[in-house]
Amino acid sequence: MELALVEVDRETVWARMQSDDPFVLVDALPPIAFAASRLPGAINIPPGSVEGRAERRIPDLDTDVVVYCANPGCESSHEVAERLVALGYRNVRHYAGGKEDWRDAGLPLEGGRVSS
Repeated sequence: MELALVEVDRETVWARMQSDDPFVLVDALPPIAFAASRLPGAINIPPGSVEGRAERRIPDLDTDVVVYCANPGCESSHEVAERLVALGYRNVRHYAGGKEDWRDAGLPLEGGRVSS
């Protein structure tokens, strides 16, 4: 069964970051890519680690979650979002533009390879 993920855009993610409305931002890229650069406040849950990490990092199934990866062609965010929904998370969104769209808009990134 194909899951239709709810999509969000860069402006929506940025607005959520600027508000007091809590949510969890999930970077679905491998740990080395996550360490190099990520959206501010993101946690790392790559596809192969969803079952173990999601339960520890996002214990409430009603939490608002936004999942992203590198760009619209990256499948990792789809995999992670679909696994979260299968595990019972009820408020999962997908930011298809990902890190590339974010960086191209000049928005801030965190990590070891981010120049100030």
